[in-house]
Amino acid sequence: MKVWTERPAEIDVEAVVSRYFSLLRAGKIPEAEQLVEHTPVRHVVKSLWSGSVGASADDEADRRLAAGEWEQDLSWLAELDPGDFHWGPTGSHVNVEIIYRARIIAVSLGFWVKPTDAGWVVAGPSTLW
Repeated sequence: MKVWTERPAEIDVEAVVSRYFSLLRAGKIPEAEQLVEHTPVRHVVKSLWSGSVGASADDEADRRLAAGEWEQDLSWLAELDPGDFHWGPTGSHVNVEIIYRARIIAVSLGFWVKPTDAGWVVAGPSTLW
Protein backbone atom coordinates (compact mmCIF):
# COMPACT_ATOMS: atom_id res chain seq x y z
CA MET A 1 0.00 0.00 0.00
CA LYS A 2 1.29 3.42 -0.93
CA VAL A 3 1.84 5.63 2.13
CA TRP A 4 2.63 9.34 1.87
CA THR A 5 4.20 11.38 4.67
CA GLU A 6 2.08 14.38 3.61
CA ARG A 7 -1.41 14.53 2.16
CA PRO A 8 -1.05 13.35 -1.46
CA ALA A 9 -1.99 15.51 -4.42
CA GLU A 10 -5.08 14.58 -6.45
CA ILE A 11 -2.88 13.45 -9.35
CA ASP A 12 -1.07 11.00 -7.04
CA VAL A 13 -4.35 9.56 -5.77
CA GLU A 14 -5.70 9.27 -9.30
CA ALA A 15 -2.55 7.36 -10.32
CA VAL A 16 -3.09 4.84 -7.49
CA VAL A 17 -6.78 4.46 -8.38
CA SER A 18 -5.94 4.01 -12.08
CA ARG A 19 -3.36 1.35 -11.21
CA TYR A 20 -5.91 -0.35 -8.90
CA PHE A 21 -8.41 -0.43 -11.74
CA SER A 22 -5.93 -1.78 -14.30
CA LEU A 23 -5.05 -4.64 -11.94
CA LEU A 24 -8.72 -5.35 -11.29
CA ARG A 25 -9.43 -5.42 -15.05
CA ALA A 26 -6.60 -7.91 -15.48
CA GLY A 27 -8.12 -10.16 -12.81
CA LYS A 28 -5.21 -9.49 -10.45
CA ILE A 29 -7.45 -8.90 -7.47
CA PRO A 30 -4.94 -9.68 -4.69
CA GLU A 31 -2.48 -7.20 -6.22
CA ALA A 32 -5.21 -4.56 -6.51
CA GLU A 33 -6.13 -5.06 -2.87
CA GLN A 34 -2.54 -4.33 -1.87
CA LEU A 35 -2.61 -0.84 -3.40
CA VAL A 36 -5.26 0.61 -1.11
CA GLU A 37 -6.61 0.10 2.37
CA HIS A 38 -9.27 -2.21 1.00
CA THR A 39 -12.87 -3.10 1.74
CA PRO A 40 -14.04 -6.67 0.95
CA VAL A 41 -13.29 -7.23 -2.73
CA ARG A 42 -16.16 -9.66 -3.33
CA HIS A 43 -18.64 -6.85 -2.64
CA VAL A 44 -16.82 -4.54 -5.06
CA VAL A 45 -16.61 -7.12 -7.85
CA LYS A 46 -20.23 -8.20 -7.38
CA SER A 47 -21.39 -4.58 -7.55
CA LEU A 48 -19.36 -3.98 -10.71
CA TRP A 49 -20.83 -7.11 -12.26
CA SER A 50 -24.39 -6.21 -11.23
CA GLY A 51 -24.05 -2.74 -12.73
CA SER A 52 -22.49 -3.95 -15.97
CA VAL A 53 -22.95 -7.52 -17.22
CA GLY A 54 -25.81 -8.32 -14.84
CA ALA A 55 -27.74 -5.22 -15.88
CA SER A 56 -27.47 -6.12 -19.57
CA ALA A 57 -27.69 -9.94 -19.47
CA ASP A 58 -29.28 -10.63 -22.83
CA ASP A 59 -27.28 -13.47 -24.36
CA GLU A 60 -26.47 -17.00 -23.19
CA ALA A 61 -22.98 -16.19 -21.93
CA ASP A 62 -24.31 -13.28 -19.89
CA ARG A 63 -27.09 -15.46 -18.44
CA ARG A 64 -24.53 -18.04 -17.30
CA LEU A 65 -22.62 -15.28 -15.58
CA ALA A 66 -25.90 -14.15 -14.02
CA ALA A 67 -26.30 -17.63 -12.57
CA GLY A 68 -23.17 -17.20 -10.48
CA GLU A 69 -20.33 -18.03 -12.84
CA TRP A 70 -19.21 -14.41 -12.62
CA GLU A 71 -17.13 -15.33 -9.57
CA GLN A 72 -15.37 -18.16 -11.39
CA ASP A 73 -14.79 -16.40 -14.71
CA LEU A 74 -13.62 -12.82 -14.21
CA SER A 75 -12.94 -12.19 -17.90
CA TRP A 76 -15.83 -9.68 -17.98
CA LEU A 77 -13.71 -7.32 -15.83
CA ALA A 78 -11.58 -6.61 -18.92
CA GLU A 79 -14.59 -4.88 -20.50
CA LEU A 80 -14.72 -2.25 -17.76
CA ASP A 81 -12.91 1.07 -17.98
CA PRO A 82 -12.59 3.90 -15.50
CA GLY A 83 -14.39 7.06 -16.54
CA ASP A 84 -14.12 10.54 -15.11
CA PHE A 85 -12.83 11.27 -11.63
CA HIS A 86 -15.15 13.44 -9.53
CA TRP A 87 -13.50 14.97 -6.48
CA GLY A 88 -15.51 16.04 -3.44
CA PRO A 89 -15.32 19.66 -2.30
CA THR A 90 -12.87 18.91 0.53
CA GLY A 91 -10.48 16.94 -1.68
CA SER A 92 -10.67 13.96 0.68
CA HIS A 93 -12.68 11.65 -1.58
CA VAL A 94 -13.04 10.87 -5.26
CA ASN A 95 -15.72 8.96 -7.15
CA VAL A 96 -14.78 7.21 -10.38
CA GLU A 97 -17.33 6.54 -13.11
CA ILE A 98 -17.24 3.03 -14.57
CA ILE A 99 -17.72 2.37 -18.27
CA TYR A 100 -18.93 -0.96 -19.67
CA ARG A 101 -19.10 -1.42 -23.43
CA ALA A 102 -18.80 2.33 -24.04
CA ARG A 103 -21.60 3.26 -21.58
CA ILE A 104 -21.35 4.69 -18.08
CA ILE A 105 -22.94 2.21 -15.69
CA ALA A 106 -25.07 2.93 -12.61
CA VAL A 107 -22.34 1.99 -10.14
CA SER A 108 -19.21 4.01 -9.46
CA LEU A 109 -16.32 3.42 -7.09
CA GLY A 110 -15.47 5.82 -4.30
CA PHE A 111 -12.02 6.22 -2.76
CA TRP A 112 -10.89 8.51 0.01
CA VAL A 113 -7.63 9.88 1.31
CA LYS A 114 -7.15 9.34 5.02
CA PRO A 115 -4.46 9.82 7.61
CA THR A 116 -3.10 6.81 9.50
CA ASP A 117 -0.36 6.43 12.10
CA ALA A 118 2.08 5.64 9.27
CA GLY A 119 1.01 8.53 7.01
CA TRP A 120 -1.64 9.19 4.36
CA VAL A 121 -3.22 6.32 2.40
CA VAL A 122 -5.92 5.77 -0.21
CA ALA A 123 -8.81 3.71 1.16
CA GLY A 124 -11.76 2.04 -0.49
CA PRO A 125 -13.38 1.48 -2.71
CA SER A 126 -16.94 1.97 -1.72
CA THR A 127 -19.59 1.20 -4.30
CA LEU A 128 -22.02 3.97 -5.11
CA TRP A 129 -25.32 3.44 -6.92
